[in-house]
Amino acid sequence: MRRFLLVAAIVGMAGAAQAADMPDFLRGSFTAPVARTNWQGFYIGGQASYGAADMDFTNSGQDLLKKLLNNVDVEQQFNISSWPLQQKTNTQNSGFGGFAGYNAQWTDAVVGVELNYVHGKFSSSSSGSQARTFFFPTDYQTTVAVSSNSSMTITDIGSLRVRGGYALGCFLPYLFGGVALGQANINRSASYDLKYTYVGSQIPRLPDIPVVGTISDSLSDTANAHFIYGYSGGLGIDMMLFANLFLRAEWEYMRFTAPVDTTINTVRAGIGYKF
Repeated sequence: MRRFLLVAAIVGMAGAAQAADMPDFLRGSFTAPVARTNWQGFYIGGQASYGAADMDFTNSGQDLLKKLLNNVDVEQQFNISSWPLQQKTNTQNSGFGGFAGYNAQWTDAVVGVELNYVHGKFSSSSSGSQARTFFFPTDYQTTVAVSSNSSMTITDIGSLRVRGGYALGCFLPYLFGGVALGQANINRSASYDLKYTYVGSQIPRLPDIPVVGTISDSLSDTANAHFIYGYSGGLGIDMMLFANLFLRAEWEYMRFTAPVDTTINTVRAGIGYKF
């Protein structure tokens, strides 16, 4: 019995010595479990942002011109209200806001919903005019001049989004998409001047239309605190620090289908807390 114990001890010591001489990967150093961060639960946070807004005023006054020229013959013949009178503009500004949401986690996969808000100010304006002359109707030379002016100021933007991410230790890279919401002040106006001059050869000469002066009219539309909506998408990364406190870096694209077609790109940095 003592011989058996002695042999077993010698074999055990030899095996331990051989294991000590083995490379690290044969001793299982790469199979050690990695700590998994818990992202599941409700969370809130604050953020600062900087962004650029592209506002397309090109067609912003078309509906006003259509109303003004609804019963005018040259509109029906030449579609004057569709003339491109204004242009695209770009503006940049900073903002601040917050976010709140809920995450559900399955192993390393994380899916959640979030409400995100930024208060800032994106403001721009554009104006334009065109004038053309037509030989219409018969024996008349018609001069048409149209103009349009628009301005837009967006003060609040937000998104209701769905997030999907994959946890890598204390990091959570994610993608998201959802509905974009906003509040804007929009001011628009349009006007036209129209004059018919007789150029025929009839004697006695036919009168111009109107006999004295020029036909003209204008229309304006003001919408303060106007609700605008569209869609959003983007990507970001959360990094857990300690005690459920995390940092965030994010990029978001938003598109609004308002009377002034608008896209906004923002980059954001924030800090949050998971309950």
